[in-house]
Amino acid sequence: MIIIPVIHVNMWKGISEDAVEKIIEGITHVFFDMGIPSQAVEVIVHEIPKSHWGIDGKPATKSRPNSIPP
Repeated sequence: MIIIPVIHVNMWKGISEDAVEKIIEGITHVFFDMGIPSQAVEVIVHEIPKSHWGIDGKPATKSRPNSIPP
């Protein structure tokens, strides 16, 4: 039986394509190191608007107004 992990990563909207590629490669590498074939690893990056992400009881647009995604 082959294990097929599906990993969901939530990030703020606006993350660069380069950063998404690095996330996918890095997560896949972790599972490969655990003996799972890289072609069996699925990584899904979800982009969520800061206004829909809550931190400390407030939307991230208010709690982290100067933070931007990579």
